[in-house]
Amino acid sequence: MLLGTFLLLSASAWIPTRPVTPNRITAIAYAIEAGQHQPGWRGGEIPYSWGGGHDEDPGPSLGTCQGYRGSIRPCPATRTLGLDCSGLARWVYHLAYGRDVLGPGNTDDHVKRLKRIPAAAARPGDLVFYGKVGKRKVRTHHVGIYVGQGKMINARRTGTEVRVDRVAAVDDLAGYFRYARAL
Repeated sequence: MLLGTFLLLSASAWIPTRPVTPNRITAIAYAIEAGQHQPGWRGGEIPYSWGGGHDEDPGPSLGTCQGYRGSIRPCPATRTLGLDCSGLARWVYHLAYGRDVLGPGNTDDHVKRLKRIPAAAARPGDLVFYGKVGKRKVRTHHVGIYVGQGKMINARRTGTEVRVDRVAAVDDLAGYFRYARAL
């Protein structure tokens, strides 16, 4: 009986408690951008932190200075509780799906787990990547959560908070991508 209960609980952990829709993803992203309390965050604006959001559990965390090339010196990431762009996307999708569907890693790792969609088919809740995504080589450097009307919510760079920007505000758009299990 105990084994059956364990298996049932394990299997149910893979099913989100509410249907995941583009509106749900977008609502969570807007709530985070507005500084509303979320699981793992007490509330308030969330600062950008290089490498932030990449602890074992998704959500704001201290960042790292490894690979940091930002303009603020010395690197503030190891003292800043926050998110970088892929940490934000990972956390939003984790909150929406009830599990870590994007997994650990950076934008290159995340884009490989998603399906490219035409720009005309993009809908709120999709992810917008920047850089190059080819058949053999992936070199991305930024991701945002598309919220419609040519805008995205993103963690842009050191010295800023999670915010809304125009998709066109970042050069070298690689494309729009969707989690395959998304509705």
